Amino acid sequence: MSVTSEHKRKEGGLAETIRVVIHALLIALVIRTFLFQPFNIPSGSMMATLLVGDYLFVSKFSYGYSHYSLPFSPPLFSGRILGSQPERGDIVVFRLPRDDSTDFIKRVIGLPGDRIQMINGLLHINGEPVRRERIDDFVDEDGGQVVRASRWRETLPNGVSYNTLDLQDNGFLDNTPVYVVPPGHYFMMGDNRDNSTDSRVTNQVGYIPFENIIGKAQIIFFSVGDGESALHFWRWPWSVRWSRLLTIVR
Repeated sequence: MSVTSEHKRKEGGLAETIRVVIHALLIALVIRTFLFQPFNIPSGSMMATLLVGDYLFVSKFSYGYSHYSLPFSPPLFSGRILGSQPERGDIVVFRLPRDDSTDFIKRVIGLPGDRIQMINGLLHINGEPVRRERIDDFVDEDGGQVVRASRWRETLPNGVSYNTLDLQDNGFLDNTPVYVVPPGHYFMMGDNRDNSTDSRVTNQVGYIPFENIIGKAQIIFFSVGDGESALHFWRWPWSVRWSRLLTIVR
């Protein structure tokens, strides 16, 4: 084989490798923009539904697309394309209105026009108390110590049920004024009611515009214990929460 032929063969192999890499990146970009985006849970505000160290896929197509659906969120357009309204009880990822570089994950509690209030730790929607029942305590380990928290099964008016935690009686957000959700906005709350900065804190989160919603949490694809790193694969036999893998988010 001549030197020229060998050089052309190497150039052809390099060009093919570059094409494969470009195609893979484009496919990943399309999936991330229009289908699914991975997120991880950094705080305990959604315990015990979602735990610190959970990694989940969020569907971008569930509510249509805003400019926040795009990588780096360039303000190319306003509103939503192919928009579909969230339902009460959905767990969604959204951009914080006061800092749209920050992602939050909470549960949709209030729809546009709803009146939301907490009275003695009990959620009220449009003047009616939400049905809830006491279930077994949530038990977790924190720094080697066993921590117990009161757990309740809450059922929204549309029949969606989920568990909430009550860490203390008469917590800071257990009694609130009435919040009236503006048109085109949603009221979000964390399931860990005494440890969640959410729409009840109007000067930090407040009402969430429809445009700021990124997608719906769908499935936990990976999970490691609090304080563990997902990159430390040599610890996976002990650090991975195997029972949480591939569980549907509700």
